[in-house]
Amino acid sequence: MSGSNTARDINRITGAIIKVSLHLIIYALVILIFYEGITAGYRFGHEIFSATAVAAPPGWDRMITIGDGKSDYEVGKLLEKEGLIHNRFVFAIQAELYDYELYPGVYRLNTSMTSREILDVLSEEPKEEEGEPKT
Repeated sequence: MSGSNTARDINRITGAIIKVSLHLIIYALVILIFYEGITAGYRFGHEIFSATAVAAPPGWDRMITIGDGKSDYEVGKLLEKEGLIHNRFVFAIQAELYDYELYPGVYRLNTSMTSREILDVLSEEPKEEEGEPKT
């Protein structure tokens, strides 16, 4: 009888250890997910309000054509693809938040420009004469 009591006690202790271990693993995962969410949210918000350039000066020039009727998100997607901005979502939010109106046209942009500087260029109303790209 004492052998089965000992086996039962060992099983009960082992079960308790496994249960506590699983709880600790779950808590650690929740904390990790929470931490990653907070840091990603901070980085996203920081980029909206304190934009950084993709490259240090002098950077590289890129010729960009913005078509008529393109949304802020579509323009951001193009700029991200061309390596001019870090994040198309940040660009679209900045355009809305700071009330920029983007105009179609051909633009010469540089990788050392921040997304706010790019928005400044893209929001200049086009002049009557066509020819040279806007910078």
